[in-house]
Amino acid sequence: MEPSTALVVEVLATAANLVFVILLIRERIVCWPFGIAGSLLSIYLFIDARLYSEAFLYLFYVLFGIWGWVRWHRRLEEDDNPVSRWRYLVHGCAIIICSALAVAVGYGAWHFTDAERPFFDAFTTLFSFLATYLEVAKVLEAWVYWIVINVASIWLYHDRSLDIYALLIGLYAVLSVWGYISWRRAWLAQVS
Repeated sequence: MEPSTALVVEVLATAANLVFVILLIRERIVCWPFGIAGSLLSIYLFIDARLYSEAFLYLFYVLFGIWGWVRWHRRLEEDDNPVSRWRYLVHGCAIIICSALAVAVGYGAWHFTDAERPFFDAFTTLFSFLATYLEVAKVLEAWVYWIVINVASIWLYHDRSLDIYALLIGLYAVLSVWGYISWRRAWLAQVS
């Protein structure tokens, strides 16, 4: 892809994804179309950068964006879209499963593709699957996963010369803290 085209796509994807996160934190259903659009643009970028796990991840974001949009709409119609929490044991099992899958995916990418940073890419991708599921289900701890994933991903994007994305991910890390605080307040208001 031409550098100027890549820059335009990266800026548009960044803007859409940033609007998505801000609206998600505020629990606004309109977040989902922005997330879908930003993810579609991101797929194009990541294939060009040979970050295939990331491209696959953003395809997952598109599909889960559609599901999130439908799920939140239905739950809001029923006035039943609360923030929830998972037990530590469930998180432990999820971490073990995601780690094992990441090793397998990383190994496959290392041996069968020209992927850059296949294991690192696989770990951030698999845990992003989990965090995305948790955000659609409105599980508070989604934001904790996102904080860790985002901090780790800054280096990955910078390493592949996706510097605007690296800055976006740094901003996501900060927004993830805000998301955790905001959703925690909502959860505390529900349980009190």
